[in-house]
Amino acid sequence: MKIWFGLCGLILAVNACAVENGKDWLKTAAFAGHQTNYSGVFVYQYGNHVETSKISHVVETDSEYEKIESLDGPKREIIRHHGQVWCYRKHKMVQVDSQQGPGRFPLLLPGQLSALSENYQIRDAGADRVAGYNTQVVVYQPRDNLRYAHKLWIHTDTGLLLKSAVLNEKNQIVEQYAFTEIKFDSDVDRSWIKTATPAYVKPVGDKAASGVRSGWVVDALPNGFKKTMEILRPMHGRHAPVTQLVFSDGLSAISVFIEPADSDEDDNDGLTSRGAVNLYHKVIDKHLFNVVGEVPPKAVMQVLESIRFNGRE
Repeated sequence: MKIWFGLCGLILAVNACAVENGKDWLKTAAFAGHQTNYSGVFVYQYGNHVETSKISHVVETDSEYEKIESLDGPKREIIRHHGQVWCYRKHKMVQVDSQQGPGRFPLLLPGQLSALSENYQIRDAGADRVAGYNTQVVVYQPRDNLRYAHKLWIHTDTGLLLKSAVLNEKNQIVEQYAFTEIKFDSDVDRSWIKTATPAYVKPVGDKAASGVRSGWVVDALPNGFKKTMEILRPMHGRHAPVTQLVFSDGLSAISVFIEPADSDEDDNDGLTSRGAVNLYHKVIDKHLFNVVGEVPPKAVMQVLESIRFNGRE
């Protein structure tokens, strides 16, 4: 009997170490995404859809620069610097709303990491190679069916995320990002930084998003999702600003958009998907609700059906 209890204690200790190591790798990757100089080519895949992009990321003394260029299809380019975002539109670079929703590869990891072990079983999944580099593989298996599993390949030297896969309940890949080639530090071209901040700015009439206490609440969030932002934001093609609430569990995000219904075509109820992102929209009591999240369809539907107005705070 003593041997049995001893073995149980050893197993629990090993499992605890695995959880801590997994959380440590995640923290390392979240930090490295902002502090590492790198450039490379990565592929985004979901279903039969494939997108290839080139990314460059450089950290100066007091600045962080990032440029992403599409390598297939129409020309697309994004530049980020000091929290500002510029996009290539109509043959010129224009400044756009810098409010960020879901993360972007390889910066898929937000800062809210403390409650991960409450909502995911975290385990090391051994070593592997991505784009010729050694990586540590970490799997985050959800404890319910209202979120996806995440499998991450983290570079053992820099801590940068080199590959990420989202898996459904059947362990099938829903979407995947992966570097096909990458180089670090002294091999990274910095010449583009001189022109990294375009001269174009937002038109004077544009209004930025602003914080708000709208009075809208969600009663049936999946466990572990906490509100990280609540804003009133203008949106292209909308007659009035839209209320947005953002929730995160540390790996995934859910956004709720609320606006008056105006009987347009997009006011029809429906569910659409793009990779791991699902969007459910529905008109209830003269309001159009849109819920979009990196969670399974049942989760966004559950969230939308539980939205209610609790009175302005």
